[in-house]
Order: sequence, then C-alpha cells, then structure tokens
Amino acid sequence: MYGLINQGIEDLIIENHGEEIWQQIKTSASVNVENFVGMNSYPDDDTYKLVKAASQILNATQDQLFEAFGEFWILYTAKKGYGSLLDMVGNNFVEFLQNINQLHGHIQAMMPELKPPKFWCSDIKNNSLRFHYQSDRPGLSHLVIGLIRGVGKKFDIAVEIEQKKSKTSENDHDEFFVKY
Repeated sequence: MYGLINQGIEDLIIENHGEEIWQQIKTSASVNVENFVGMNSYPDDDTYKLVKAASQILNATQDQLFEAFGEFWILYTAKKGYGSLLDMVGNNFVEFLQNINQLHGHIQAMMPELKPPKFWCSDIKNNSLRFHYQSDRPGLSHLVIGLIRGVGKKFDIAVEIEQKKSKTSENDHDEFFVKY
C-alpha cells in the first residue's frame, strides 16, 4: 500500500491516543519506518501489522480500527491536498459512491503501483442502495463501512450500513446495503 495509507493510520492514532502510543504500536508491529512517504509503496503486510498491533495495544478489534480509519480517511485526504480531487467525484452522496473508481483512475496516474479495489452501486432507490466492493486484499470490509460513513459525513447525511455478502470462494466481492 502507499505510504499515504500508513500516514493516515499514524495520524489517526496520534490524534486520538498520542505519539507515545504510536511509537509503541510501530515497535510492537516491528515496522521500522521512521516516516512514511505518501507517494512511496510499502508492503501491505506493514499496514496489517500496524493495525494488528494497534488492536492489541488499544484493546479494540481490527475491524473497529479499520472502520474508524475508513471514516477518518475521507476527511483526512481532503486535508492532505486531495480535496479538489474528492470534490470532482460527485456532488452528492450517491454520485460520489458511483464515481469512486474514477477517483482511483486519477490517483493511479500519480501512483502507478496503486492496485485499487473496484466499487459499484446497484439497486439505487430514493434512500438506499447496494454498494459492492471487490479487492485482492483480504479483511478490509470494515474499512469500506468506515469509508461509506466518511462519505456520509462529507455530505452531512446519516447512513446505516449492513454487510449482506462477504467475499468467499463462491462470492467474488463484498456487498453492503446502505440506507441514507
């Protein structure tokens, strides 16, 4: 994953728990990177190890941490200089969710090693939709739940999310029912 992801995790931890806890997490995870560089690529395993260590130190599940990070991520990236890019994705909640793949296309031009997931919407109604997520990276469905919540915050709307399907050998993606 790109360093920007790990920078985001670092900033989330420091903002909520302090620098000392972040250093404990890095030590526990055996991730010996002094400062993550946003545009550099790092092994996915570093990110998973950081979240696992944070889970143990903060007494929270990895799912809870991924969800909190996903929600944090939308507003975080806007502050990190990607706000105008996020604004181009959509003028409302549904439009934004429908256009996330286009956002990743723009980002891929800046980060050529990016391996983005695929997202799509179906069954769009006045106040609900089904959101689909497909990725080669395991265990990130709660990150997606957090991202959807973060998009809701961006547009100042309340959302309810229920995971309807998980990626399995029979199902190639996760599916969420989103009510807004």
